[in-house]
Amino acid sequence: MISVLIIEDEIKTARELKRTIESVNPDATVLDMIQSVKSGTKWLRENPAPDLILADIQLADGLSFEIFRQVEIESPIIFCTAYDQYAIEAFKTSSIDYLLKPVDEDKLGQSIAKYEKMKQLFGTGISDEPQQKIDRLLQHIGNEYKKTLLAHSRENIIPIATLDIAYFQSEFGNVCLFGFNGKKYTMSQTMDEFESWLSPVDFFRVNRQFIINRKAVESLSHYFSRRLLLKLTVTVSDPVIVSKTKSPLFLKWIETN
Repeated sequence: MISVLIIEDEIKTARELKRTIESVNPDATVLDMIQSVKSGTKWLRENPAPDLILADIQLADGLSFEIFRQVEIESPIIFCTAYDQYAIEAFKTSSIDYLLKPVDEDKLGQSIAKYEKMKQLFGTGISDEPQQKIDRLLQHIGNEYKKTLLAHSRENIIPIATLDIAYFQSEFGNVCLFGFNGKKYTMSQTMDEFESWLSPVDFFRVNRQFIINRKAVESLSHYFSRRLLLKLTVTVSDPVIVSKTKSPLFLKWIETN
């Protein structure tokens, strides 16, 4: 049996999430559907912690992160949002997944399955302090990102450590991988796939065209319309510009860790 709390300010969406949860896991029970930061904080202070929380990020009275700053919780969180710019901030909480709306039933099912696996991880540490549990959880999450990618060059398959990759660039309908060693490989996967496979601690998607390794950033400068222009430690054919909406998040990411 899994007890679930939904934090979502759109009633229709909350009901759809409830239906989907009960569909993918008949043993799940939705305890309540909360619509604001204020009511979410109050609920978590006055009730036993649920097994799992599904939370939107942008609520009517603020960001749901504020709830988890005010209330110390042990429950893992699956964030369901229409915005991708909060991913780094989400993983600073006890988040186990980050789903973009509209939430796909299969992806939510996979997220709940991930929770079940992590619950087994906690089985040997039930008496741990909440922060210890979160640390164990985040360590487990970090292990799920790819450490090696496979590139094809003629008849050869070449393993490339992700930390040896300077950046990914989408060009002419293809995605190319560029190593710090200057080598370039054309990949068969999409930018969205690479973004989901790479650790958000080490890589940042600055715009539709580029995903950048933190170690490849030499300097940055202000650009037109509150964007940022990056200078990399390696040669790049096109200017690397952080979009206006992602610039504040990029600055926060670059000064973290």
